[in-house]
Amino acid sequence: MDEHLISTINKLQDALAPLGGGSQSPIDLPQITVVGSQSSGKSSVLENIVGRDFLPRGTGIVTRRPLVLQLINRRPKKSEHAKVNQAANELIDLNINDNDKKKDKLEKQQHDGQSEDNKEEWGEFLHLPGRKFYNFDDIRQEIVKETDKITGANSGISSVPINLRIYSPHVLTLTLVDLPGLTKVPVGDQPPDIERQIKDMLLKYISKPNAIILSVNAANTDLANSDGLKLAREVDPEGTRTIGVLTKVDLMDQGTDVIDILAGRVIPLRYGYIPVINRGQKDIEHKKTIREALENEKRFFENHPSYSSKAHYCGTPYLAKKLNSILLHHIRQTLPEIKAKIEATLKKYQNELINLGPETMDSASSVVLSMITDFSNEYAGILDGEAKELSSQELSGGARISYVFHETFKNGVDSLDPFDQIKDSDIRTIMYNSSGSAPSLFVGTEAFEVLVKQQIRRFEEPSLRLVSLVFDELVRMLKQIISQSKYSRYPALREAISNQFIQFLKDATVPTNEFVVDIIKAEQTYINTAHPDLLKGSQAMVMVEEKLHPRQVTVDPKTGKPLPTQPSSSKPPAMEEKSGFFGGFFSTKNKKKLAALESPPPVLKATGQMTERETMETEVIKLLISSYFSIVKRTIADIVPKALMLKLIVKSKTDIQKVLLEKLYGKQDIEELTKENDITIQRRKECKKMVDILRNASQIVSSV
Repeated sequence: MDEHLISTINKLQDALAPLGGGSQSPIDLPQITVVGSQSSGKSSVLENIVGRDFLPRGTGIVTRRPLVLQLINRRPKKSEHAKVNQAANELIDLNINDNDKKKDKLEKQQHDGQSEDNKEEWGEFLHLPGRKFYNFDDIRQEIVKETDKITGANSGISSVPINLRIYSPHVLTLTLVDLPGLTKVPVGDQPPDIERQIKDMLLKYISKPNAIILSVNAANTDLANSDGLKLAREVDPEGTRTIGVLTKVDLMDQGTDVIDILAGRVIPLRYGYIPVINRGQKDIEHKKTIREALENEKRFFENHPSYSSKAHYCGTPYLAKKLNSILLHHIRQTLPEIKAKIEATLKKYQNELINLGPETMDSASSVVLSMITDFSNEYAGILDGEAKELSSQELSGGARISYVFHETFKNGVDSLDPFDQIKDSDIRTIMYNSSGSAPSLFVGTEAFEVLVKQQIRRFEEPSLRLVSLVFDELVRMLKQIISQSKYSRYPALREAISNQFIQFLKDATVPTNEFVVDIIKAEQTYINTAHPDLLKGSQAMVMVEEKLHPRQVTVDPKTGKPLPTQPSSSKPPAMEEKSGFFGGFFSTKNKKKLAALESPPPVLKATGQMTERETMETEVIKLLISSYFSIVKRTIADIVPKALMLKLIVKSKTDIQKVLLEKLYGKQDIEELTKENDITIQRRKECKKMVDILRNASQIVSSV
């Protein structure tokens, strides 16, 4: 069952490989990603786990594409009837029988990278299905060849992985992703930003939550300066999904060891650290086999005073066993999430494929008719709040228009204050002008109407602005509808629908504006002084009187009750003499000139102090203006939106389908309108590919 789990993930990796592999895959698969600097011994660790020399070697960047290494434990045919020990030390057999001639021959053949009479070990590349590589030197050459095919021979890198599967009775079933080694300085013809390129690629792989990070670090250098560990901590600062490998333990200064690191006292990691011994360059040059290297590794840890008590937790066999255990546990944890993600992604692309439509296109006329009908229905649905997908994050469609009506427009109307533009002197001047040559004995209705009409005209600007705002909202709905993928399939038809819709709105806006202006004019034309909500003149007089001459309440000292009071004289006798009808209209300094019967100046302005009567009349008119202006505000805030609903919104909803059919259906250029977009054709191919791949992936995980 355990091997079946890893095998399932391997199949998923292969199935998703056409999508670009690891960093580009929409499904985050559990995998062990190997990171480290170029000099950390990363490749040697992987070869020790496999038990074979198969990775490219050399100076500079050797691994230039991610290598997805899938190790499959395969029982040898000759031992099918024998019991096979599951321990890692027997999967990587370290016991050499000096009398076993066949084993000696096998070791010699390992120097050559092949086994002629033992076909139990081979490799297969995903890009070469069906071909088995029994010679591991050929595997190395194929890795180099396939790398150069994508990156060229100039030491460039690519994030497109190479998938290699190795079958052997000497490996534990395991999957590792070998990533390019970190470097600091470009060498030879490497790009100047090679460090950034490699780091970006590695981050794409190891930043995925389901990636276990295998950080390979040289033990003979300061762990705090390890490039691989520093990169791992960028995406996994707590070390919860990182396991450390310490190489070159045998090259440490005498008297030093890695016990503190293993105990987690330096940089703790959840999965800890495992020390290993790799072959050095000299060992490789002298053809030292991996089997011999593993023997030396075992002896080193068993005989070293610092590690002998923990030797069974050290070395490559234990590393392979632990990685196998970690990967199995991780797969069990993430498999339900992977299944759900595959199904959700598959559904997403299936829906997009449906929206893109089938490859076989209907007649041009039926396409145009269908698109116009769909557009008209969707437009009406958005206006009425019956859209297929209602957002819970923001207002849209008809709700936005309602907001414009009842918030934006109403607040704009309410903010108008008639006394922003009317001064008391203006009111006094209009009172006199409206009374003509015969001074009025009472507050003049004419002055009130003149002033109110002037202020009502101010409602025209916000009302016309409302028409513009609603126009913008309707265009916004248009864009919301045609942004769907089914409309992008026919760009010419989409553009034609958009243009005709906007032109329809522009045409409808003209009579709408005229209607709105007429509403404002109607309010100006007839000032309804009998409106039931209008403040009565007598009420206004009383309010002004109370304001100007507040009654002073005197309390009877004997009874404590208020005594009746007489209103105080409003003006001293000296002032009464000046309180004629035009009293105070002109300043005192003009009295001499008037007494001499000189001609009045060309321009007369109210610059003098107002009399009590003028003050009272002014205050009364201000109260009446304020009262009537409030009535007009309510009327405008109510009737103008209704006018827009009638002339623009409802009209567009009921007439747009008819207009679009008249303008677009049955025209000579209808074939051009229904010419499919090249991007849509390409996107359909991509979606079909994704659907096929994800269906295959779904079948793979359904068996678990």
